[in-house]
Amino acid sequence: MAVSTIHDITDANRDGTPDNFTFHIALSMLGLVLIALGTGGIKPCVAAFGGDQFQEHQSRQLNTFFSVFYLCINARSLLSTLITPVLRAQECGIHTQQQCYPLAFGVPAALMVVSLVVFISGSGMYIKTDPEGNIMWSVCKCIGFAIKNRFRHRSSRYPKREHWMDWADEKYDKLLIAQIKMVLKVLFLYIPLPMFWTLFDQKGSRWTLQATTMSGDFGAFILQPDQMQTVNPILILTLVPIMDRLIFPLIQKCGLNFSPLKRMTVGMLFAAMAFVAAALVQIEIDKTLPNFPSSSESQLKVVNINNKTLNSNRTSLRYLFLYSSADYMTLDHQNITVSLNTNPVITKAFSLIKGGRQTLIIPSNPTLMYLVTLYYLFCSFLKVGCEYYFILTLNPCLLESCCLTAVLLVSHLRRDFVLRHGEQWCEFSQKFGFGASYTFLIPSTVFSTDSKTEVEDMKPNSVHMALQIPQYFLTTTGEVMFSVTGLQFSYSQAPKKQAGWLCTNAVGNIIVLIVAELGKLPKQWAEYVLFASLLVAVSIIFSIMAYFYTYIDPAEIAAQIRKEQGLEPEEKEKETLEIEEKDEGQKNDQEVKQTKI
Repeated sequence: MAVSTIHDITDANRDGTPDNFTFHIALSMLGLVLIALGTGGIKPCVAAFGGDQFQEHQSRQLNTFFSVFYLCINARSLLSTLITPVLRAQECGIHTQQQCYPLAFGVPAALMVVSLVVFISGSGMYIKTDPEGNIMWSVCKCIGFAIKNRFRHRSSRYPKREHWMDWADEKYDKLLIAQIKMVLKVLFLYIPLPMFWTLFDQKGSRWTLQATTMSGDFGAFILQPDQMQTVNPILILTLVPIMDRLIFPLIQKCGLNFSPLKRMTVGMLFAAMAFVAAALVQIEIDKTLPNFPSSSESQLKVVNINNKTLNSNRTSLRYLFLYSSADYMTLDHQNITVSLNTNPVITKAFSLIKGGRQTLIIPSNPTLMYLVTLYYLFCSFLKVGCEYYFILTLNPCLLESCCLTAVLLVSHLRRDFVLRHGEQWCEFSQKFGFGASYTFLIPSTVFSTDSKTEVEDMKPNSVHMALQIPQYFLTTTGEVMFSVTGLQFSYSQAPKKQAGWLCTNAVGNIIVLIVAELGKLPKQWAEYVLFASLLVAVSIIFSIMAYFYTYIDPAEIAAQIRKEQGLEPEEKEKETLEIEEKDEGQKNDQEVKQTKI
C-alpha cells in the first residue's frame, strides 16, 4: 500500500501525476488482498489464543482479559485516527511535493514488524494448543454426512435420534459431533446480530459525511470531520473500566440477572438510540443546507456593482449594492433576458444551465456583464496544521472585466492572500467558514483603493460537530455491552472458535449496502430512522431467542464424552486439578465462591 502511493515511480514527466495508473492500482489491490489474508489469520485466532492462556478456574481473570483486549484495540484506534492524518498531511516526494500517503502507510507497516518481533520474543511463555488441522473442512464433512445419513434413514421404521447431528456418530467422533452442536447452537443465535454492525460501522462512513456539513471550530483547535471518530475510542477507554468494575458488579449486587445475552440486547437498543440521535442532528443540519435546484431547474443570483436598476423579462430585480442582494432564485426555464437602465439601455440574453447555480455579474462597465458558473468544492479532508500564502497573478484584461481568476480550496478559517500584477501588489486577510463558498470580485483599481467585493455563494456550516457527541456516546455504550460481551460469550459457549462471531461483522457491512441501495430515501434523517427501527425489531427477536437459550459448559461436555469413551486418565487429572483448586481457594472466601460457581 505504501509503495502504491509513491507517484514518482511512474511519473516520467515529473508533473505530479502517475503515468501508469494500472501499476499503482494493481499494487493497491495486492495490498488490500494481503491485508484481508492477514486479518483472516489474526482476528479469528487472537482472542481465542488469549483465552487459552487461562485455566478453567480463572473465569474472572478471563473476563478481565477480554475487557483489556478490547481496550488495547481501541487504544490503537485512537492513536491511528489521530496520528495518521498528521503523517498524511506532511509533504514528500522526489519530483513534486504532495501529501505523504507513503508515510501514512509506511509507519504502520514498520510498527507491525516491530510488534511481530515483540510477539515472537515471548513465544516460550505462551500456552499453545496443538493445531487441529482444517477444522472447517472436518465440520463440513461431518454435517454433510449427518444430512445424507438422515435422508437415507428417513423412513418411520428407523428410531428417531435426539439431534439430527447424531446421525453422524456412525463415522465421526462423538466429541467432534458435540462441538458442532455447540457451534450450530451459537451460530443460530448469531443470525440477528449482523444488524448491530450494520449501524455501528456507519460511524466511519455516514457519520463522517454528516460531520462534513458541520462546523469543527472548537476555538482552541479545529477538528476535521474524519477526526471526529476519535470520540469512539476515547469513550471506549473510559467506559470499559467503568462498566467492568462498577456498573456490572453493581447490577449483580442488586440481585439482577444481567446475563451476557441480556447485555447484548441492551447494547443493540443503545445503538438504535444512537441513530435516533443522529437523525435529530441531521434534521437540524437540513435546516441550514442550501436548497439546490433539481435537474430541470436553474438557480440564478445577480451581483450588481453598477448603480443602476436591473430588469428582466421574467422578474424585476433591484440590486443597488452587493450586500443587499438576495439568495439564489429558482427558475423553471433556462432562457432569460436582462436589461440595465442605463443611457442607452443595455440588454443581453443568457441561457442558464439545468441543475446548476450561476451568478450574473454586472461590473462598473455594464457592457461586460457575464454569467459565472460556480463549482462548489468542500475542503473537509485537506491538510491540517500547514500555513499557506497564495500568490495570485492577474491578467490585465481580466482585471478590467473583474473576472474570476482562480478557484482555491481553503482548509483554515483564516487565510492571507497576495494579489500581484507586474510591480504592483496588495495583500489582504480573509476569514472563511467551513463548508462555505465565496466569490471575490477584484476591480482594476484594487492596487490603489485596496477595495474588493465579497459574495457569499454558500453559507458556512452553522451546526457544530459537538452535537454528534451524544450519538457517539450511545453507540459506544452499546458497543461495550454488545461487542465485549459477545467476545466473552463466543469463547465460553463454543469450542474456542471466533470466526463465526467475526462473520456477523462482515454480514452487517453487506446489509448496509443492500438497505442503502434498496431504500433510496430522499432524506438522510429518514434513513437513520429506518436503520434504528430495523435494529429495534431485530433486538426484540434476539431477546426472544435469548430467553429460550440454555447456557452450556463446553469443557464439562467434552469431559463427559471422554469419560463415556473410557478416557479415564484425563478425567482423573481433571479431578486432581479441582481438588488442588479447592484447597487453594480456602485461603480466600471470594475464590471459593468462584470455584463453586
